Amino acid sequence: MKQQFRGTGVALVTPFRNKAVDFDTLAQIIDFVIEGGVDYIVSLGTTGEAITLSTEECLEVLRFTIKHSQKRVPIVAGYFGSNYTERLVSKISTYDFEGISAIMSSSPAYSKPTQEGIYRHYMAMEAVSPVPIIIYNVPGRTSSKISADTILRLAHSSKKFIGVKEASGDVEHAMKILKDRPENFLVISGDDPLTLPLMSVGADGAISVIANAYPQEFSGMIRAGLEGDWGTARQLNFDLLDVHPWLYIEGNPVGIKAAMEIKNLCSREVRIPLVPLSEDNYASLKAEMAKVPSRATVV
Repeated sequence: MKQQFRGTGVALVTPFRNKAVDFDTLAQIIDFVIEGGVDYIVSLGTTGEAITLSTEECLEVLRFTIKHSQKRVPIVAGYFGSNYTERLVSKISTYDFEGISAIMSSSPAYSKPTQEGIYRHYMAMEAVSPVPIIIYNVPGRTSSKISADTILRLAHSSKKFIGVKEASGDVEHAMKILKDRPENFLVISGDDPLTLPLMSVGADGAISVIANAYPQEFSGMIRAGLEGDWGTARQLNFDLLDVHPWLYIEGNPVGIKAAMEIKNLCSREVRIPLVPLSEDNYASLKAEMAKVPSRATVV
């Protein structure tokens, strides 16, 4: 299981056309990232805009992604998250997980639970989930940071918790988890610009935003780092470094969808309350992307 999710996961976008999910383009993006070398796909995470999709749209996107991927890479479902623990338990209990290798689930937002409440929330999931769980620590969105102690408590409580997507932006916090994690528990970067620094202290890769547009380059960086080729990894990291800020200047996935439009991969269309990247920032992003070198070979 550790090898299955060690490397590059891509937090896949959900493309739209005239407000509807664009399944033809979704198929092309799936092929693009798989052929670009990503190791697995995360469907319906933050970047996939699950929060602005209806339940039926979410299920359609997940089913389509599973079917079109044709088992070429594992699929992680980011669809299974909720602020209401009992509703989440029911959602998991009644779903057919065929074709899904793991769940990725963020801690409850808005209510700001205690660490004990967060622990009990995840253990309620653990009791009913037929597939492994990746804990998603993203306090910038949930306003509730999962402490290193709580993550380690969960990791040591059940082997069903196979890793954490660490998107707190706190390197020291991630190092505490790395120091005391059980064997085979993954620490996965959730912040693209911090991925290589985290890998230098033992992290296992990333679930990436930029890999939607640059799957070959980003997965090449991670693969080089995992193989100890830090020179190549550093160069590939520097190639993309100045693009990252423009992907988040108006929020995610606003920026990455603009980048993908620039690369003719999909429209920058998002759903309200999100709005497409402003023209000034679009021009700046495009100019920065034009500086990314085209390398003949990528690891």
